[in-house]
Amino acid sequence: MIEQDQQYSRFMLPGATTIGLVFSDGVLLASEKRVTYGYFVMSKTGKKVFRVTKHIGAACAGLVSDMQILIREVEAYANLFKLDSGRKISIRSAAKVMSNLLFGRRLFPLITQTIIGGVDDDGASIYVLDVLGSVLPDKYAAVGTGAEIAVGVLEEEYRDNMSLEKAKELAISAMKSAISRDAMSGNGIDLLVITEKGIKEESLKF
Repeated sequence: MIEQDQQYSRFMLPGATTIGLVFSDGVLLASEKRVTYGYFVMSKTGKKVFRVTKHIGAACAGLVSDMQILIREVEAYANLFKLDSGRKISIRSAAKVMSNLLFGRRLFPLITQTIIGGVDDDGASIYVLDVLGSVLPDKYAAVGTGAEIAVGVLEEEYRDNMSLEKAKELAISAMKSAISRDAMSGNGIDLLVITEKGIKEESLKF
């Protein structure tokens, strides 16, 4: 009976495919739009990429409510840091803040995997976090139910110092591959492009 309950609970966890990568001028974050609960598609317009500050963004896979709570808290801490110190928070510090928030709730975890990234004085960077707050720096990453498929494309085609155009092409290609095989992902892509000039959001439907 316990084994059946565990299998049932796995089906009830929401799926997603989320990608992050560093390119020559900044960071690109991408996520598809489908929000599922088990086998039911609850929404085809879900937003899983978020602006945290003017130079930091995040993309998540998991429960949408948990994503929203986590991003709001990190944004609040980032704003308090700027008010207190007079300078903007670094990407690494923002990732550590997020890590502390996730680890602090480890007994009742926020069900979300997150890629946080942006551009600061040290350049462009991304960090991958799991539900317990592990922080892993990387140049490209994928999380969510479609991650295994997407990361295969990223692994094959990612290059250092890619242009923004090439980075978009790669992210879209990896996302389409994941969507074609992962039933919990689909209905288009939201992109978040972060450079020294700021953050730009784009949305693609297919």
